Parts: sequence; C-alpha cells; structure tokens
Amino acid sequence: MPARPRRNVDNALLADKAKMIRRETVKLTDICGSGHYGSAFSMAELVAALYYEFLHVDPRNPDWPDRDRFTMGKGHAAIGHYPVLADLGFFSWDELYTYTRLGSPFGDHPDMRKVKGADFSSGSIGHNLSVSVGMALGLRLRGSPARVVCLMGDGEQAEGQVWEAAMSGAHYRLANLVGIVDINKVGSDGVVAETMDNEPLDAKWAAFGWRVRRIDGHDLDQVCEALDWALNRPEDRPSVILADTVAGKGVSFMEGTWQWHLGFLGPADRDRALAEIEKGIG
Repeated sequence: MPARPRRNVDNALLADKAKMIRRETVKLTDICGSGHYGSAFSMAELVAALYYEFLHVDPRNPDWPDRDRFTMGKGHAAIGHYPVLADLGFFSWDELYTYTRLGSPFGDHPDMRKVKGADFSSGSIGHNLSVSVGMALGLRLRGSPARVVCLMGDGEQAEGQVWEAAMSGAHYRLANLVGIVDINKVGSDGVVAETMDNEPLDAKWAAFGWRVRRIDGHDLDQVCEALDWALNRPEDRPSVILADTVAGKGVSFMEGTWQWHLGFLGPADRDRALAEIEKGIG
C-alpha cells in the first residue's frame, strides 16, 4: 500500500480543531437536549489529526472511489464528527444546526445514506470493524490507494464480533486497514474495568496478528506519529493504535466520569464548559 502525502499542518491548528469539536458538541447538544459529551471529547485530537493531516477525502466529491474511509464503531460520538465534516465543506453549518430536528439528516448516529462524508451507518456497537474489513478487501481488489480507518471504543472491545473481524483482518493481511481504540475507560454503564475488564489490549491485539502501538490520545505529537506509522509505513498486516484518553477531556467537571457519557448542560454549566474548552483547561 503506497503512502499518501501528509499535509504537515501545525499542531496548533490541530489543537484548535480539537477545541472546535468540543465546542460544537456542546452547541449541538444544546439543540438536541441530550448528547454524548464524554465520548466526543475523548476522541477530539484523534479525529482532528485524521481529517486535517492524514485522510484523503474530497468534500466536492463525497463519493470519490479512492477516498480514504473513516468508520465509527462508537457511532454515538457522531456529534463530534459532524462538525469536522461541516468545517471541511461536506455540508453547511446551517444544515448541521438542524441536528436531530424533524427531517434533518443528522441523527444521534450517522446515516451514510443521508450524511455526506459519512462512510458507515452505525448503530449497535461491535460490528463496525467487520464492515471495515470488507471495505479494505474491496479497495485492495480494485487496486485503490485508499485506506480504511476504524475508530472503536474500549467498551466495544467486549463485543465478540470485534475479535472475529480482527482475526479476519490479520488473515487477509490488510495493510490498508487501521484500527483506533479510544481507551477513555468509561461507558454508559460505568467504568470499563468494572463492567468488563478487557486489558491488556496490547497483548490481545498483537496475539490476533496486528501491529500495535499505544499512545497518549491527547498528545498531538504522539497521535500524528502513530497515524503516520499506521497509514504511511504499513507492513503486510493491519495496524491498531491504542489511544489512552480521558472521557470528557477539556471540561474539568466531566473528565474521567462515566456520568457524563450522556447528558445535558444547564445554562450556567454550559457557559462554564465552553469557557474551559476555549482556555484549554484539562
């Protein structure tokens, strides 16, 4: 799989885009009345680096056959993905601000038939990596330079289908497939280690035949180096980046708590959250 050029943007820009993801998540939740703050905030640096530094997509031609694919197992965090697509020009901000309203294409989970730039319609977690394996196989058969990046949650690793797909990806030596696990350590039912302890993920993914790298998912130097390693320095098998993150990153009263996996902020707390996001607290 040949490398595709990076954009070499400054980390300061990526940090601003991560702030934008968090800020717009708060705004969209305000429209909806409920939102997945914790999951969207924990993945902000990962998604910012992917879209503004590495992924080859074309907002003017969303169905470009050789575009890189991005799929989200943790589809409930789409509220943090939509703002990036709007910022890139897949659709307007005015369209996005119809989020969850009657007739809007933007739901709590993405629908690829309605949302330009969305490559997979997510729902129940656990099946996204299987779809990504199929995409990667199809792209390789066509001789496409495109890569498939599959973002999963750490709670999602309890799903048996994830490991069936991991075994398939390694068996077919899909060098054009990259997994990212957002290890924010909490889920809707509580702390992941208590609901279903899945560590050591490093050893498990390696045992299934994947190249493995573990990083701080909020350190943009580490994020970009790992993505470059996975996307542009592949070997003859798939790669997975295990990103240790903090749920609710950027808002002090949300950080590390499962209670803010899903929630809604009143006016005072909303203003406090937005102020902390802009200051870069956390």
